[in-house]
Amino acid sequence: MSSKFDEKKVMPRYSAIAILLTLIAFAVLGKALYIMTAKRSFWVQVADRVKRDSVPVKPNRGNILSCDGQLMASSLPEFKLFMDFKALHEAENDSLWDAKVDSICLCLHQEFPEISAQEFKKKLAEGKKKQSRHWPIYGKRVDYNTFTAIKSLPVFRLTPYKSGFHWDEYNARKRSYGSLAGRTIGAMFGAKDTARFGLELSYDSILRGKNGIVHRRKVRNQFLNITDTPPIDGADIVTTIDVGIQDLAERSVIDELKEINGNVGVAIVMEVATGDIKAIVNMEKCFDGEYREIHNHAVSDLLEPGSVFKTASIMVALDDGVVDTTYTIDTGAGIWNMYGRDMKDHNWRRGGYGTITLPRSLEVSSNIGVSRIIDDHYKNEPEKFVRGIYRTGLADNLNIPLVGATSARIRMPHKNSHNQYDNWSHTALPWMSIGYETQIPPISTLTFYNAIANGGKMMRPRFVTKVVKNGETIMEFPPEVMREQICKPKTLNLMQTILYHVVSQGLGKRAGSNSFKVAGKTGTAQISQGTSGYKTDGTNYLLSFAGYFPADNPRYSCIVCIQKSGLPASGGGMSGLVFHNIAEGIMAQDIKLDIKDAKDSTSILVPDVKNGNVLAADYVLRHLNIPTNANWTVNYTNATPVWGTTRKNNNTSIVLEKQKQYGKSYIPNVIGMGARDAVYLIEGRGVKCTILGRGKVVKQSLEPGHHIKKGEKCLLVLD
Repeated sequence: MSSKFDEKKVMPRYSAIAILLTLIAFAVLGKALYIMTAKRSFWVQVADRVKRDSVPVKPNRGNILSCDGQLMASSLPEFKLFMDFKALHEAENDSLWDAKVDSICLCLHQEFPEISAQEFKKKLAEGKKKQSRHWPIYGKRVDYNTFTAIKSLPVFRLTPYKSGFHWDEYNARKRSYGSLAGRTIGAMFGAKDTARFGLELSYDSILRGKNGIVHRRKVRNQFLNITDTPPIDGADIVTTIDVGIQDLAERSVIDELKEINGNVGVAIVMEVATGDIKAIVNMEKCFDGEYREIHNHAVSDLLEPGSVFKTASIMVALDDGVVDTTYTIDTGAGIWNMYGRDMKDHNWRRGGYGTITLPRSLEVSSNIGVSRIIDDHYKNEPEKFVRGIYRTGLADNLNIPLVGATSARIRMPHKNSHNQYDNWSHTALPWMSIGYETQIPPISTLTFYNAIANGGKMMRPRFVTKVVKNGETIMEFPPEVMREQICKPKTLNLMQTILYHVVSQGLGKRAGSNSFKVAGKTGTAQISQGTSGYKTDGTNYLLSFAGYFPADNPRYSCIVCIQKSGLPASGGGMSGLVFHNIAEGIMAQDIKLDIKDAKDSTSILVPDVKNGNVLAADYVLRHLNIPTNANWTVNYTNATPVWGTTRKNNNTSIVLEKQKQYGKSYIPNVIGMGARDAVYLIEGRGVKCTILGRGKVVKQSLEPGHHIKKGEKCLLVLD
């Protein structure tokens, strides 16, 4: 039996196939080696286009809310627009681009009128020539509506990998009330999405949240972002700012600055019991003459406070028991030489105050009176006086959560090894006692006056009450007491009485109100220019008023500081007026009037009701709880019932007139009706009306029962 296998024919075929497969294998290996070496950089770039690892995802920034939950700052999306011309080329859409570029540029010009269509075309052509992957279409960020409109343009409406159109998204910070409390709320660096100042910066870690991480992969010819770690959105902070009070304070400050041509205006309103900052204003005159918030002067200005400091000086003297309210001081004729320097009162040209009591020295803000009291009792031990000032809390660090906030600088006398005071002259104490030789920011002064209003308890100024996330409170900042008592209760009662008298019968009268009691202290001080002295390039003044209201039951404290150049300059007349306007506005918001308070002996308690639709009138009277005595029969067939009023025992009796029920062809009786009812009845019968006067109808030109003719007109006389 012979084999059918022909070795001579089959083996060469197997050998050929084996050799061919071997060559193919070597070719594959060679190609792989070639790709791994010579073409490595190219394919790495290709891989980078289809995947990205550890891509950060920014969370939504938290909101800043007012004390009653109104939105003061929030994040809205903004976009920067770019073209990837390489992606456009790789998608083989160059011809589509060339066909649509004119219409694209025309539409871009319509969205951004400041750039012509030709300029857009020239700019995009430059990017296409360079085959840029990240060529900016428009130099600035655009809002969501504009982004949506541009995304719908030809070519741009395709996917980013076919059109090359792509964008960077940012969380843009927007303030709902514009510049209101701008320096306190804060702002962001737009390009970097980082906080610049204010509460935005102080609470940035809470507002910002935490970045998430995603990686990008190409799945079934589509690019997907796959989340590794989801972003954690920022929380909201609830501030103590009251939008209504803030707006009132800003308008009051700006109005006065414009009136007196002031340079800087500051106002702070604090809630007495809690220390909550309800308003904080920092207006500064700009080069164009307008007033804007540039710096937070309220927490950062270290200026000599002037006469508002006298309250602390007298408090220390009373608390130490070296004087009482019966103590008298000779102020002479308004000029008193103290260690070779003249101390002057504001009325020295008019002969001064002569001999006055300690309370009166504050009421009229006598420099000589206060400085003599302090110098007479502390000149041999000035450090005792300064320790007393420290005891009032004026020099305490308030830990204000705003960048740039500073503490007061009140220097303590120091003796050297020779038992002599370093850098301390005989005039230092007298001038310190009236507000010079110290540097105190307005918010520290207000905190001191707020403690007087609060029964001696000093509260730390509070700007944020809580942190909220998804409607739940996750962190609270309760009111914080810094000092339980800044002085003895007896001293406090005396100071409260004196500060009330400053307004009621002293220099602070313009800060007062006819509706409620106000207590406070005026201040007028020259502003030092450092080593250049006080009068370089003219004299600059710091005008202040610090106080609280209502004086008999304090709810709010407030300080107003105005910086201006030249005379006239009056803390009571200028800053006091702003204080008055703010206090009146705040208290007016809480007024709740009772209708009973409007009644007097001349009040008419029964309304004079016009004839007309009896049903409508009765409905109104009943809902106003005005008793009525209504008896009528209504015939709805041809006429509307009319009625008059009579007064009986302060009640309204509704009486239906026994008039003829005129048909549609006759003029009705409208005497005693208001214009609306009278016109309704007559014009409903096809007769045009002309009205003369106001009130009730006293005369009608077409008599009741008159047969109507086509084209007739009726004159109604009202009185």
